[in-house]
Amino acid sequence: MARYEHLPIYKKAMDVAVHFEKVVAGFSRYHMYTLGTELRNKSREIVSLIVKANSTKDRLSCLLELREKIEELVILVRLCKEVRAFKSFKSFQYAIEEINMVGRQNEG
Repeated sequence: MARYEHLPIYKKAMDVAVHFEKVVAGFSRYHMYTLGTELRNKSREIVSLIVKANSTKDRLSCLLELREKIEELVILVRLCKEVRAFKSFKSFQYAIEEINMVGRQNEG
């Protein structure tokens, strides 16, 4: 099994997942169970895909799937901002910047 804990993309993606676990707790009940659940699940999927891409020979297909999931997460975060699910603009800003960093590392 390939090691992945040292990868910068893994660390960033894990930070994003942890951030969403904390932020979603502050969402209203309606947003917590709809958008919040999707945010948490997508962020965990991204971490899983990074681990999978690191341990497989066919990395290209995993990295392409990872790029799609990252784009889906960006759209979801923007939707959360539009419906004012985030308690503060700072939490949205942090999330979008970190997700963009993960996306840049994926394409690099």
